Amino acid sequence: MVGGEAPEMVCAGWKQNFGAHLGLPCFCASCVYSAYHSQALRALVNNSAVEFFLGISQMKYRVLGKSGLRVSVIGMGTWQFGGEWAREYSPAEVTAIFRKALEVGVNFVDTAECYGDHTSEALIGAAVKELGARDRFIIATKFGHHFVSNFQRTEPRSPSDVEKQLEDTLWALQTDYVDLYQYHSWGDKEFASEGVRSVLEKAKAAGKIRHIGNSIRAAVDNTYQLDRAEEFHIETAQVVYNRLDRKAETLLFPICREKNIGVLARVPLASGFLTGKYKPGDRFPENDVRTKWQSKGMDERLAEVERIQQTEVPTGVPLGQWALAWCLRNPAVQCVIPGCKSPEQLEQNAGAAGLVES
Repeated sequence: MVGGEAPEMVCAGWKQNFGAHLGLPCFCASCVYSAYHSQALRALVNNSAVEFFLGISQMKYRVLGKSGLRVSVIGMGTWQFGGEWAREYSPAEVTAIFRKALEVGVNFVDTAECYGDHTSEALIGAAVKELGARDRFIIATKFGHHFVSNFQRTEPRSPSDVEKQLEDTLWALQTDYVDLYQYHSWGDKEFASEGVRSVLEKAKAAGKIRHIGNSIRAAVDNTYQLDRAEEFHIETAQVVYNRLDRKAETLLFPICREKNIGVLARVPLASGFLTGKYKPGDRFPENDVRTKWQSKGMDERLAEVERIQQTEVPTGVPLGQWALAWCLRNPAVQCVIPGCKSPEQLEQNAGAAGLVES
């Protein structure tokens, strides 16, 4: 019930001409809210109309290529939960972020086995379980790295390695399936492994993974893996794409559109450069992963961000929201996956959906 009105009063004009058609007891806000995430309701009602009626979200959603997954245009990246972005997170903090995600309509979550030693996955699993919300999130994770210590990884990539990683991931996430299981920055020769492909196909047949994706290396300079997407049953590609790094537009996006491969844009805020928080001369702390691969040319990049903000960003629009919406204006992109350190940051990110066409 919303606004203190009795369900009978709210429903008076709705039940016969619509509520009954949906099979709901009535069409008050309480009943619609309880059925909000049911597939039947989604099939019959324009989701944005339901959200408007309930006043709970202005999020927009797109279909993630041939996977058919209906994802929020603003997703959630979770590398930060692994402890390499200058701080660690408690279960309560992560649960608060996920509670906010439910409120603002963010349903896509991206993590990886090596964000800590399954640390991010474990925090996500605990939060989703506490909220009783497994069916309300599309959880994507990755395989092919193993966390040794902060900023150090090994690359276990044999078929048996991948099989073990999947079991460890399911245990950490406290779930019996992963919505999207992604190769994690594999080289071309490793990617071509028939043994790994067989492991993934068997796991998919067993219901342990629902879709297979590829998180492509940042330094990719060819389309070898995308050319073989159909052969390897890959339905999505995660790529680096932001206003400061547009290589994917010419190298990767054309083939993604041709093959209907869903695109997830990672690093859409350029590792925080496009938030407006940093200025030339600023530096990241030593326990922040960005000190390892963002220090070179940092002042030049930040100067370019200042130029972009002055010449391209409309007055009154937060730079971070503009940067997320900028990525989503490309028709190849269905979802951006910025990180967030708090419920407030997640909500701010989600606000970028208001700048995006459906």
